[in-house]
Amino acid sequence: MKTLLLLLFSGAKLGKLLTTAGTMLVSLVAYAWIYGWRYAAGFLALMFCHEMGHYIAARQRGLNVGVPTFIPFVGAWIELKDRPHDAETEAYVGLAGPLAGTLAALVCYFWSRNTGSSLLLAVAYSGFFLNLFNMIPVPPFDGGRVTAAISRKLWLVGAPVLLALFLWRPNSILILMAVLAAPQILGVLRGSPDPEDAAYYSVPVQKRIEYGLLYIGLLVYLAVMTEQVHTMLGR
Repeated sequence: MKTLLLLLFSGAKLGKLLTTAGTMLVSLVAYAWIYGWRYAAGFLALMFCHEMGHYIAARQRGLNVGVPTFIPFVGAWIELKDRPHDAETEAYVGLAGPLAGTLAALVCYFWSRNTGSSLLLAVAYSGFFLNLFNMIPVPPFDGGRVTAAISRKLWLVGAPVLLALFLWRPNSILILMAVLAAPQILGVLRGSPDPEDAAYYSVPVQKRIEYGLLYIGLLVYLAVMTEQVHTMLGR
């Protein structure tokens, strides 16, 4: 019986790995068709680092979490099978992805500077830009999860940013994000959350300040690096 359970457990772990590897492979083929396989591989590696940041942070907080799954031209995500205990936990998991993704983009950036590779510089740019995009303070973006621990009213700042992006570059992903964000933004506008929500979003002032500084610091850094690398690519 013990042997059977071990085999089942090993099979489940193998199945999870195959899910990640299989969806990454499908995405690699799709992106390579347009951008070439080298850029596609680097781009997916950065996305994988971003998602693993979420995964490790969720496991650190004792949450049951699925492995990364990829969909071409949509992105990647991990499935949180447990709801975070509170907004601070959600912010911790949400911030870990952009932090890991930024570090991975920095590796590509310094690697490109040492080798003179424009390909690595382009990969680094995609990493900085996507993590900056993810910092929009509206759920389900990571920025929305982080700012939930600071103040949900910040979502009202993110909503017009999302609208402006759609007017600038209309696409189906932004529409999907707006649909997912709408109920939570409307909840902020209505005010007076129910007691359960009030308890969930009750975060000590010190933690609010810590996440606020981390959020602003990372947001500014990503904006600077995105602009800098974009200028370097233009040259």
